Order: sequence, then C-alpha cells, then structure tokens
Amino acid sequence: MGKSAEPERFTLTKCALVPGLCLALLVRWCVAAYPYSGRGAPPMFGDYEAQRHWQELTVHTPARQWYRNTTQNDLQYWGLDYPPLSAYHSLLLGLVAERLEPESVRLFASRGYEGEAHKSFMRWSVFLSDLYFYVSAALCLCVDAERAATRRGVLQRTDVASVLLLLYPGLLLVDHGHFQYNCVSLGLFLWATFFVVAVENDTLATIFFVLALNYKQMELYHALPFFIYLLRKCFTWLPHKGRVSHVVHRFNKLAIAVISSFIIIWYPLVHSWDDILQILHRLFPVKRGVFEDKVSNVWCTANVLVKLKDVYTNEEMVRLCVGCTLVASLPACADLFFRINRKKFVLCLINVSLAFFLFSYQVHEKSILLAAVPVALHLPEDPFMCFWFLLVSTFSMLPLLLKDGLLIPFLCTSAIYVSFYSIALRLSGQGTGVLSWVSAGAVYEATRVERGLGRVALKLLSTLFFLSLQGMCWLALGALLVAPPPRYPDLFPLLISVFCCLHFLLFLAYFTRQQLLLPACVPVQGKLKKN
Repeated sequence: MGKSAEPERFTLTKCALVPGLCLALLVRWCVAAYPYSGRGAPPMFGDYEAQRHWQELTVHTPARQWYRNTTQNDLQYWGLDYPPLSAYHSLLLGLVAERLEPESVRLFASRGYEGEAHKSFMRWSVFLSDLYFYVSAALCLCVDAERAATRRGVLQRTDVASVLLLLYPGLLLVDHGHFQYNCVSLGLFLWATFFVVAVENDTLATIFFVLALNYKQMELYHALPFFIYLLRKCFTWLPHKGRVSHVVHRFNKLAIAVISSFIIIWYPLVHSWDDILQILHRLFPVKRGVFEDKVSNVWCTANVLVKLKDVYTNEEMVRLCVGCTLVASLPACADLFFRINRKKFVLCLINVSLAFFLFSYQVHEKSILLAAVPVALHLPEDPFMCFWFLLVSTFSMLPLLLKDGLLIPFLCTSAIYVSFYSIALRLSGQGTGVLSWVSAGAVYEATRVERGLGRVALKLLSTLFFLSLQGMCWLALGALLVAPPPRYPDLFPLLISVFCCLHFLLFLAYFTRQQLLLPACVPVQGKLKKN
C-alpha cells in the first residue's frame, strides 16, 4: 500500500517490552489463584472437571471410543464434544498427570478429583499453553504491526500494543479463572492471521487455521474470512501468461493443505463413515436448543418477547439461525472478496465473528472471545471503539464469573486494563488524565480516524459510551446487591444479556461501516515467477 495520511497511534518514547509482558503473565497467575468452574459442586462439577475427565478418558480408553457411549465412556458425564486436536491435547496432559499423580486420572474413581497438587498442574497447563500458543502469536503480530507502521512513517509502540492485547480481561478470566483452553485455539488462530497479514504465506495460514478449527469447532466463526481471503488471492496479481494454470496451481496447493491436514488429524480416530458421523454428532449437538444459559445474542433477547420454542421447531430454528448468520455476514464477506485488503481482512474477522455470535445456533456466553480477540488486534487502529467493545464483552460474561466466584479478578483485571489504556493514551498525547477518554474531545482525539464520522457523530458516541458505563455499573450493583423477585430468578443475567446484545448490534453496524469505507487496494502481489 502507498503512504497513508493516517496520524500516529500510541506514539511514545522507546521502552522495553519485557516489563509489560511480565505484567501480563503475572496477572494471569494471580487470576489462577481464585476459584474455577464447578469447584466443590457435585454431581457434574464444571468445566474444570470436564477437562480433567477428558484426560482420564483419553488415557484409559481406545481412540475410537472417545466419542462413543460405552461402558467406559458415559457421554452423559462430560462426554468429549471438541474436535480431535483437543482430544490429543487432553491425552498429552493426561499422560503427564498420570505420571505425576495417577489418582487424578484413574478411570471412574477420579470423578470430581480436586487435589491441591492436581489443581496446580491444571493451572500450569493453561499457563504454559497460553504462553506457547497465544502469547507468542500476539507478540509476533504486534512486532509486525510496528514494522508496517514504521514503513508508513508512523511510530507504533510494540510494547503498548502487545500488553493491550495480552491484558484483555475476558480471555484471562475464562481460561485462567473459569478454566478452559481457549488460548490454544485462539493462539492457533492468531498464528494463521500472522501468516496472512505479515508473512503472506497462504499455505501456512491454511494449515494453522485448520489446526485451530480442529481444536475447537467454534473457530467456524473465523472460517468465512479466511476462506474468502485465501480464495480471492488465488485470482489476484496474476501474470499475463499462464493465468489459468497459476490459479489452478495456487488453489490446488491450498486444497491439498486443507485435505492433508484433516486426514492427519482425523485418521487415528476414524475407520468408517460412521465414525466420522458420530464425531460430527458430538461436535454439533443441534438438539440442545438455540441457547442454554443467558447469552448476549439476538435469540436470547428476542426470547424475552416471543418464546421461540413455541413458534419454531428445533429444525426450523437451525435453518433460521443459519440464514440470519449468513445474511448478517454477507456485507463484510462480499466487500472482502471484491475489494480485498489486509486491513479489511481483520475487520471482516470482527464482523463475521460478531454476526455468528449474534445470530448463530447454540451460542455460549464465552463465544464472545472469538470476536473480542480480532477486536483487540485492531485496537491500535481504532482505540476508542475497540476499547469500548472489549469492556462490554468482558461485562457480558459477568453472570458466569459471579457463579464461579470471580468477582474480585473481574474488577481487578478490568481496572488494570482501563488504567493501562488510559496511561497509553496519555503518554501518546491523546489524553490528559486517567478518565480523559470519557469526554467528547478526548474521544475525537483518541479515535483520530474521521472515516466519515464528523464531530457530531463522535460526540454522540461519547455520550453513548458514558451511558454505557453507567449502565454497566448499575447492572453490576444490581446483580450483586439486589435480590431478584422469586418469579424472575434470572432477572439480572437477562438484563445484562439484553444490554450487551444492543451494544454488539451497534458494534456490528459500526465495524461493518468501517470496513466498507476502507479503500479497495490489494496490499501485495503473490510470489509467482514470471514466465
């Protein structure tokens, strides 16, 4: 791309990245000192027990039985419902756990096991997985972003961008508090993104995204942007001679990467079509219903007014969700295909993942992380709106966090994130105080994008942001201090879900508009030999 007229973003004097990285890792370990999902709550316990049980299951049963109901594998008790790569990860951890503490993965006898040594092992497993997959990818992306900004004549701080990406409270609270391994799939996703926007190696991007998808099926939220971008590049910047042959060659190379990766990952588990269908049945349990707990998407909000189960059958609801998700994703996907651009690619990831969260079937509250990570990646380009989104996305999970006893980590990680963001703005000359970003003038200076937004629109966003902060504070206080009416025990979780859903619809409209306003420009040409 040519030189842009965009202003500097987070332009500070040079300082070390190491202290910020140490802070991000320290916050992770502090969060891990608090309770986890299902602690001391029989008979099913929670996600911690699910991950431990999968270690027990994969260590002691044949691979072909991992997804089947057998005498050794009761699918009603935390049956494995993630793709094969997640099962292999559980097997690896289970083998280590069996060597360190055999009682923690003993078949049947270890259900509900909560030994102190095993808790430390489980927390370390998340911490090291996070460091190996997510943190490493985040650092590489931020370093590349700094290099790209320098080429444009803009100074962008790697340390600030990295710490803002690594300190996002939502991921810290879910993985290191609630207890999951989202850092693995999201880390693989970030590596795939790195190979798209930095290295421009489409084959490696394809392989890493297939790995992410085979760790958690929710990576389908990101599948359309990757598919469209990589497909479109097959037809981009081709030589005059041998055009068709080059298209076929590039497409075949990506197809071989996808097919071979799937075969290598799935082969140990499948020996027939029935095995494949059984795994797919476990990965996509369409009979569970459109949503379970209160989640900040359109269907949960609409269910307040119209009971969806009374209007639509389960099959009809699946078709409605698929149709609405595709319609909501269409503007971003079409724009990326016909006006391809690497910046559009990141925005398309945001828009499509938000569309999936708002409209797709069987959405969990933790799925907002799939939209939040691309937003955190985009934050240096549009600090104010991305920061607002990340606050709301963390707040949307408050009922889950309260259930797990994670109120203090929620408050502390949010305060740390707000403080670091405010300090970054102040040092970059875009703010004058810790809370300067509330004012309309500071919002104008913080965004500095003017992508079709005048001062009136920015002042409106500033007012909405202030009202949003007020709403989050009052809803949080209500959830903590006010006893709901006996007739409506889920009153506050429902209010929080509706409140956040309205925000996410606003963000979808905003980021879609920002993507459409970006110019159509192919950033680089493919590495093809001239004939």
